[in-house]
Amino acid sequence: MGRGFKGAGLIIIAIIVVLGIMLASSYNGFVTAEENVDQSYAQIENQLQRRLDLIPNLVNTVKGYAAHEKETITAISDARARLAGARSPEEEATANAELSGALSRLLVVVENYPNLKADAQFRQLMDELAGTENRIAVARKDYNDEVAVYNKKVKRFPGAIVAAVTGFDQKEYFRADPRSQEAPNVDFGGGE
Repeated sequence: MGRGFKGAGLIIIAIIVVLGIMLASSYNGFVTAEENVDQSYAQIENQLQRRLDLIPNLVNTVKGYAAHEKETITAISDARARLAGARSPEEEATANAELSGALSRLLVVVENYPNLKADAQFRQLMDELAGTENRIAVARKDYNDEVAVYNKKVKRFPGAIVAAVTGFDQKEYFRADPRSQEAPNVDFGGGE
C-alpha cells in the first residue's frame, strides 16, 4: 500500500509541476505581449512628437506669408497643445484628428499663396510632415496589431484565467476620432 500511495503522490507532484510550468509560460507570454504593445505605443508617441516638433516651424513659415490667417494658425497651436497633453490612446486619437483637421485647413490657406508654395523651407517642411504622417499611420497599424494579439491572449482560454488572476486587462486600440471622417470647413470670407 505504501508503494501505491507513493506513486500517486509522485503523479500529483508531476501534475502540479506541469501546471506550474504551463502557468509560468502563459504569464511570460502575457508579459512579452504587453511589452510589445507598450513598445508599439511608444513608436506612435515618437512619431507624434516628431510631428509636434515640425509644426511650429511650418506655422512660422506660413505666418510670414499669411499673417492675416490667424484663426487657422491658432487652431493648429491649440490642437498641438491638446495632442502634447493627451494621456491615453483615445485622447491622442482625438487630439490627432483635431490637429489633422487644422493642418488640412492650413493647406487650403497655403493654396492662396503661390510664393509660399514655392518657398524651399516650406516645401522641405511639408515633405518632412508628409513622411511623418506616413510613419504615424504605420505606427498606429503596428500598435493595433500588437493590441489585437494581446487582447486575444487575454480573452482566450486558458489565458483568460491567467489574465484574470494576474491582472492583465485588455488594451485600448488607437482609433480615429469619428469627426476625422468629416471634411474640414474652410471659409475665406469671399461669400456674400
